[in-house]
Amino acid sequence: MSPLTVVWAYRRTGKFAFHVLTGALETDARAAGVPIVFANGVEAVVAALREALAAGHRVLVGWSFYSPDFALLAAELQQVKARIDAARVLHVAGGVHASAEPEATLRAGFDLVATGDGERLVQDLVHALRTGGEPRAIAGIGWLEAGVLRRNGRAARTALDEFPPFGPAHDRFGPIEITRGCVYACRFCQTPYFAGASFRHRSVANVRHWARYLVGRGFRDFRFLTPTSMSYGATGPEPDLAAVEALLAAVREEIGPQRRLWFGTFPSEVRPEHVTDASLRLLRRWVTNKALILGGQSGSDRVLAASARGHDAATVERATALCLEYGFVPHVDFLFGMPGEAPADVEATLALMDRLVARGAKVHGHTFLPLPGTPFRKAAPGVLTPAMRQRLLAMASKGQLYGQWQQQEVTARELAERR
Repeated sequence: MSPLTVVWAYRRTGKFAFHVLTGALETDARAAGVPIVFANGVEAVVAALREALAAGHRVLVGWSFYSPDFALLAAELQQVKARIDAARVLHVAGGVHASAEPEATLRAGFDLVATGDGERLVQDLVHALRTGGEPRAIAGIGWLEAGVLRRNGRAARTALDEFPPFGPAHDRFGPIEITRGCVYACRFCQTPYFAGASFRHRSVANVRHWARYLVGRGFRDFRFLTPTSMSYGATGPEPDLAAVEALLAAVREEIGPQRRLWFGTFPSEVRPEHVTDASLRLLRRWVTNKALILGGQSGSDRVLAASARGHDAATVERATALCLEYGFVPHVDFLFGMPGEAPADVEATLALMDRLVARGAKVHGHTFLPLPGTPFRKAAPGVLTPAMRQRLLAMASKGQLYGQWQQQEVTARELAERR
């Protein structure tokens, strides 16, 4: 076999994806002995390439990024290639942006794109590079041929139990992904269009196994990655609370009463229609967190319906009140500058936010981003009117509002300019 080194272009926003890919390589006998380097930034990537090339290795450089980071990472790629432009280096981009915009990603200078789930794809890619195989024959790979996009389909969707949720042999950890994909095809969100509009769940037994492993490694905080926490075990919109309780009870049994179990908070929000007496009693019994993140998004029923959100504003208000009744502080997500938003819709959102914070909730503010791969891809970028900006700044000054909404307004404009 030809010697190969894997270098991850390792940045904060994509690190958990690299941890999962690392775990996939750790479990593949065909990848045994392949060094994996976590290189944060241009200088680190260049240094890793020089070392691997000097040792006579071929190098796979993996890149993964969200759409807002595409321009930054594309610029970093060009800086790396300006200093190390070797035939034995293959730059492959994966993740949500590469899957949504494969041609634009390739034209930015990446050699290949990887679309869809990455675990089995990266195993097959490493094997092909070690044995002289053809990377473009792997399902999910895309490339440019005479300037035209060519694709070998999408990578097969994986069962989560088949792979570790992180890279334990390399001490790369993160939240345990319990659900991939989402049946709620909200028109502003990339998740269902990247990972599929159905739920794939990690089994309770498998989650229990990894929780036990983390206890043995000395971890005291346990978090889970899912697009909607109360949908664990469900096949459709209706929650399966028995499945959620089985999961939480199993994890709590493994970690004991002193370690902290976080659920329904970052990175696993709660849909407002899933907030009920029964679900809150369940959470209060098992979890450590006293805050819950609710996906509200708008105070306008018209905007919520247009974005296929699946609930109305009254549901958000009821969920907030119920959370407070059960001793949870709700942190409610709102999106500003949604497509088609009229002054009346803005006022409805601001009025709802005022009512929620008056009860004791907090607002997590976002500005709408026209994300590639979503139905709202071609919508106008989110823009804040001067009056709305003033209201939001006033809320932020009182500690009622937090988030990256100001920076996201700039990012939204940049996304729109690049399409």
